[in-house]
Amino acid sequence: MLTRRNLLLRCSIIANLAVLVYIGMHIIVKSGPVEYGYEPAPLGTSFTLQGTSKDQLRTFIMDKTQEPTVAEVKFNSSAGAVIALNSSSVQTEAVYAEQPEEEVGAGSTQLTVAQDETILDVATLESLRNVLNCQDKSFEPSTRQRGEFWVLHNFVRAEHGPLGCHETITYTTHGDFTFMDNLVPLLEKWRNPVSLAIHAPGTDLAAAANCIRYMRDCMNTDLVKMYATFHVFFSTKHIPKQIPNMKKLLTEQYNCSLPAPYKVDSNTLYKTQKKLLYPVNVGRNIARESALTHFVLASDIELYPSPLLAERFLNMIARNRPPLNMTNPRVFPLSIFEVEGNQTVPNTKNELLDLLKRGLAIPFHKKVCSGCHNVPKSKEWMHENETQQLDIFHIGKRIGAFVHWEPIFIGTNFEPLYDERLSWEGKSDKMTQGYALCVMDYDFMILNNAFLVHRPGIKTLTKDDRRARLAAKTNQLIRRIIFPELKVLYGVRKGCAV
Repeated sequence: MLTRRNLLLRCSIIANLAVLVYIGMHIIVKSGPVEYGYEPAPLGTSFTLQGTSKDQLRTFIMDKTQEPTVAEVKFNSSAGAVIALNSSSVQTEAVYAEQPEEEVGAGSTQLTVAQDETILDVATLESLRNVLNCQDKSFEPSTRQRGEFWVLHNFVRAEHGPLGCHETITYTTHGDFTFMDNLVPLLEKWRNPVSLAIHAPGTDLAAAANCIRYMRDCMNTDLVKMYATFHVFFSTKHIPKQIPNMKKLLTEQYNCSLPAPYKVDSNTLYKTQKKLLYPVNVGRNIARESALTHFVLASDIELYPSPLLAERFLNMIARNRPPLNMTNPRVFPLSIFEVEGNQTVPNTKNELLDLLKRGLAIPFHKKVCSGCHNVPKSKEWMHENETQQLDIFHIGKRIGAFVHWEPIFIGTNFEPLYDERLSWEGKSDKMTQGYALCVMDYDFMILNNAFLVHRPGIKTLTKDDRRARLAAKTNQLIRRIIFPELKVLYGVRKGCAV
């Protein structure tokens, strides 16, 4: 009789597992083929495992993940059990609704799948893998020539190791080593991969190498080691005398009692002494093209993103609700703000809105170049409170009052690159890309709860005769050479301008 009961119990478990697999497959295919994959089951979706005990449930979860070392089941008397599956790239949760002990095994156990859009669960990642159909990229170091520059790709690699192109978003950025004090506050908000291209001509390379070591060893956080990948570049006319052996240097603990290497007088930089212009778009393109992921956020290192942006964005993509199923090419601009120097960078939209109401925050470059970052429907955006999930707030175009808009956006490496003949000192460095996007009829899908905030401190317009002269030369270069090229390459469209 005991043997028969055991046999019946085992058959019941197998049957219920089959039902579970069937339901999971049904959820995946129920919406039919769509551009970004299936629409996940809504919050609170639940199903029942007949005759499943706590121990059997634990075994099932561990078997299904094939990662038994990271599966964890926590029980308590009031809420039952929270089952958490964690790995470097996957997090998901399920709630085990516990019944009285005498009923477990004879009754039913309910497993409620919680779709928290602040994490990327297994189903969402699998959907993204299928629908993006992107190609994973090499994470090996390499030395390449790029026009008049040499580039040391993956000079120092993040410890996250190789990534699937669908798994997350890479924040791509640039700077010289004196800007690296922004890296930790940026990573505290982002907590995902960062691809950073450092301009390091001549003796600046040795200083940049020391700065990388300092950031990894002396910042009381593992965020830099885990997420930041560094690339360096320099002109063929300003090659350093020696390339540091970073593999060897990274095995040695940096002397953290020394001053932070980025805290130096800018007049001591090789770049300053040689009166070199900063090739801002070379850095932007290197960082972007070196990213391992399909989606990239090409931004500036002093702009800090709202937390959990990457996870919420990819969950939004997986939901594939209108207008995401439109066929136009698109990018996803972020609204940008500045806060007073004595304020902390807000973590949520509601915190940001409070600062705006109190006059402690303003739209980005409002006092410098308001038209450059004038986002469509910006006033309406600032009057709409935060919601629980990320969605498209408005679809804008770079025309009319926004013809000189320089958006910073989440996109891919299929978007036009930045023109590498333009420098930071000459200004207008993103205008040519904006023209190409306009002519190609891109939709600018503005996100409702996502934003960037510049490191604290409101910028004001200051007189700089040197930059004014360089800006005049840049405008002439764009008007006489670059703009005619763009018209040949991309064509023209009414309302589009550089």
